[in-house]
Amino acid sequence: MAKDKTLYTCNACGATSPRWLGKCPGCGAWNSLEETVAEPTAAAGGKNRLGGAFAALAPSAGVRPLAEIEAVDVARTPTGQGELDRVLGGGVVEGQVVLIGGDPGIGKSTLLLQALDALQRAQLPSVEAPPGRPKAAKAPGTGAAGAAAPPGGSAAGEAAERGGMLYVTGEESGAQVALRARRLGITGSQVAVLAEIQLERILATLAQQQPAVAVIDSIQTIYSDQLTSAPGSVAQVRECAAHLTRWAKASGCAVVLVGHVTKDGQLAGPRVLEHMVDTVLYFEGDTHSSFRLIRAIKNRFGAVNEIGVFAMTERGLKGVSNPSAIFLSQHAQPVPGSCVLVTLEGTRPMLVEIQALVDTGGPSPRRLSVGLERDRLAMLLAVLHQHAGVATGDQDVFVNAVGGVRISEPAADLAALLSITSSLRGKALPKGFVAFGEVGLAGEVRPAPRGQERLKEAAKLGFSVAVVPRANAPKKTDKAFEGLSIHAVDRVDEAIALVRGLD
Repeated sequence: MAKDKTLYTCNACGATSPRWLGKCPGCGAWNSLEETVAEPTAAAGGKNRLGGAFAALAPSAGVRPLAEIEAVDVARTPTGQGELDRVLGGGVVEGQVVLIGGDPGIGKSTLLLQALDALQRAQLPSVEAPPGRPKAAKAPGTGAAGAAAPPGGSAAGEAAERGGMLYVTGEESGAQVALRARRLGITGSQVAVLAEIQLERILATLAQQQPAVAVIDSIQTIYSDQLTSAPGSVAQVRECAAHLTRWAKASGCAVVLVGHVTKDGQLAGPRVLEHMVDTVLYFEGDTHSSFRLIRAIKNRFGAVNEIGVFAMTERGLKGVSNPSAIFLSQHAQPVPGSCVLVTLEGTRPMLVEIQALVDTGGPSPRRLSVGLERDRLAMLLAVLHQHAGVATGDQDVFVNAVGGVRISEPAADLAALLSITSSLRGKALPKGFVAFGEVGLAGEVRPAPRGQERLKEAAKLGFSVAVVPRANAPKKTDKAFEGLSIHAVDRVDEAIALVRGLD
């Protein structure tokens, strides 16, 4: 009996090597190569069970000049969850593949089950079958009578066949999904549920049901008979995701893949998984808190870095229309060390409270930040000392963004520095005070993008004093800024002197 040939596959990028190496030759990751069995390739004249069907469904398009290709806006279908639609760019797109990841128990399955039920209820009254066929409502979870569309059929015919929603669960049984639906108050749902982890059976069900949207929960539990490796391995995750993506593009079915995350919070599996799909969403939040954030990291059909805010209730996840309220502490009076920042998440301006605590330190003072970059905090403290004369070398400095939000944009620099100086002086900033702006190493205050929208959001929420970069100050009076006193600054020492004058 011939010995199986082994390869070493990188669990980060999927690159292979004939022997073990400490460093991956593809992505440079250390200790990421795992031993796997080399899969036999199909013969030149042989038939691949998976590839043969897709070859008929998706013939290659001819070569055309770019100028002759008509740019058509994609049609979107709202999911019934406004915050999820915001992150997706307005709703799901036909043939879109979405990858959503998050910590266990964060609410991924809950949100998707709610979205599928809302989609099903919205589409059932409007889905009409062609003459001579039963309506979709008579076949729960199917587009029409459950028959597969012929391989070369027209797009209009396939659209008429689709209409149902399919939830494929590989981690729970159908009874457990039904129990969750009952807890969420979902009754009489017509969403079709399939408890299966074998890829070939899932593809056969998709071909038979022809759903409009299918959820695979989760991609790490799916395996193919074509591969000998275990479910969740690099090869299985890569191949199963590739075949499901091909199916989505060929059939027009929108596919949502639920992905596991590692202990570092990154999506588990090969990095190529994120390149295959159209949209990558991260579910963030503390399981001990009732608030959840969905952030778009990649989106071919919308803006990236969009954020959706949800609140976990007894009836599932509910969208938060005014997220600024959850990121602002409710102080009866202003307190030292607190400064409100107007940050920008995608296209949404939000107000977040930045809190700082400066305390007497020991021989090795600590610098700790939660929600902001720690290295940037050390840089800002050096700028504060060099250009504003405020020394914190013998002090412990702690900075926190309220509500568990993570802020990556440099526009938080000015608010962080003002909160630190407020804590160091023991004096609170004026009531209704907001600030934003990037601070450079030379002590200058640089403008932040879309400053006018930030100021309008602050004025709308009743804030009265704003310190902003000079380039972000409005050039003319606007009723949208009524009641907001705007102070423009060029340097960090000027901003600190201005705040002291407002005491």
